[in-house]
Amino acid sequence: MLKVLIPTIMLVPTVWLARPKWLWPTALAQSLTVALISLSWLSHSNETEWTNVNSFMAIDTLSTPLLVLTCWLLPLMILASQNHTKLEPINRQRLYITLLISLQAFLILAFSATEIILFYIMFEATLIPTLVIITRWGNQTERLNAGTYFLFYTLAGSLPLLVALLALQNSHGSLSLLMMPYTPQIPMHTVADKLWWAGCLLAFLVKMPLYGMHLWLPKAHVEAPIAGSMVLAAVLLKLGGYGMIRIMPALEPLTKDLSYPFIILALWGVVMTGSICLRQTDLKSLIAYSSVGHMGLVAGGILTQTPWGLTGAIILMIAHGLTSSALFCLANTNYERTHSRTMLLARGLQMVLPLMTTWWFIASLANLALPPLPNLMGELMIITSLLSWSWWTIILTGLGTLITASYSLYMFLMTQRGPLPQHIIYVSPSHTREHLLMALHLLPLLLLVTNPYLVWGWTA
Repeated sequence: MLKVLIPTIMLVPTVWLARPKWLWPTALAQSLTVALISLSWLSHSNETEWTNVNSFMAIDTLSTPLLVLTCWLLPLMILASQNHTKLEPINRQRLYITLLISLQAFLILAFSATEIILFYIMFEATLIPTLVIITRWGNQTERLNAGTYFLFYTLAGSLPLLVALLALQNSHGSLSLLMMPYTPQIPMHTVADKLWWAGCLLAFLVKMPLYGMHLWLPKAHVEAPIAGSMVLAAVLLKLGGYGMIRIMPALEPLTKDLSYPFIILALWGVVMTGSICLRQTDLKSLIAYSSVGHMGLVAGGILTQTPWGLTGAIILMIAHGLTSSALFCLANTNYERTHSRTMLLARGLQMVLPLMTTWWFIASLANLALPPLPNLMGELMIITSLLSWSWWTIILTGLGTLITASYSLYMFLMTQRGPLPQHIIYVSPSHTREHLLMALHLLPLLLLVTNPYLVWGWTA
C-alpha cells in the first residue's frame, strides 16, 4: 500500500519545488509512474481474501479496481487541466495540482481502510479539496451556490451515518471490516433499528446520488472546472457505492424488508433522469444527469444483495468512471473552443475536428452500453439480478435502457452533426495532448473487454 501512498504524498514537495516551466511535465510524469505502479495490485485479484494488510489498510478484490481507477485518474486530470489554468499565476497552478494530489491521497486511504471510522473520516475529507476546486476554479458565477449545495447535501447525509456507526460500535464492539462478516447478527425489530438502517445508508445514497437526493450533482458538475468534474464523476460517486457494499453485511436481516422503496426510487430515477437528459440544452448538465441514472442502476444492484447484483455494480462503477470522465473531457475541449456549453451553439464540429468526432462516437457508444464493452456487462448483470428480485422491474429497466440510448445518440448528433453555425469563424485545431487524454480514458475500457475478470470483485 505504502509504495503508492508515499509517492503520492511526495508529489506535493515535487510540485512546489519544481521550476515553473517544468511544473506540469514533472507532476504528470510522477503521477503517471504512481498510476503504473498501482497496476501491480491487479495481479492479486484472483484471491478472494484481503492482501497487503497493515494496521490500518488492506485491499481485497472489491477495493482494488477502485484504487487503480483513482490512481489512473490523477495524471489524466493533470493532462486535462493544463490549458484551463495556463493563464493563472504559477503559485495558483501549484495549489491546484496540490489539491488534486490531496484528493487522491484521501481516496486511497478511504478505499483501503480496514476500520469503518477511518473510511468515514476520509469520506468526509474528500469534501474539502473538491469544495475548494469547485468554488475557486469554477467557470461561472453560480459556483458558490453549487459549492454550498454540495457541502450541505453531503453533510446532512453523513451526520446520521456517524451516529449510526457509533451505535454499531457500541453493539458489536468493533468496526473492523475484517471482523464484520464474523460478528453475530442481532435481531432487529424496533422502529429505532429501522431508523439506524436508514442512517447507515443515507450518506452513501446522497453521495451516489439516489434520485431525489441528486440536486447537488448537476450544479456541482456544471460549475466545476474540468478536473473537478472528472474526479466527481469518476471516483467520488463511487465512494457511495463502495460504502454501501461494505456496510451491507452489518445490516443484513433488515435489508430484505426495507430495500423496496429505495430500489423503486433508484429505478424510477433511471427513467426520470434519462427523460431530463432528452430535453437538456447544456452539455455538461446532460452528462451529469446521465451519471445519476447510471448510479441509480448501481444502487439497485447493490440493494438486491445477490452475487450478480454486486458484481454488476462493481463492473458498472468502473466502466461508468472511465466513460463519464471521458465525456466531460470532450465537453471541455468543446467549451475551450466555442466558449459555450449550449449544444445548439456548437453544432457540426465533425466538419472542423473529424478525429475528435471519433472519440465522441466511441464515448457516446460506451455511455449507451454497446456490446461488448464492460458497461453492457455491468448493466446486464444488474438487470438480471433485479429481474430475479421482481418481474415488474423489467418495465423500468427496459424503459431506462431505451431512453439512455436515445439521449446518448441525441448528444452525439447535436454536438457533431449538422451545419456549422455562422458565428463560429475560427476553431483552434485539436492537440496531441487531448488525443492522448482520450486514448488513456477509452483504451482501458476497451482492454477490460479482454479480461473483465480484473473488475469482477468477489464473485470471480
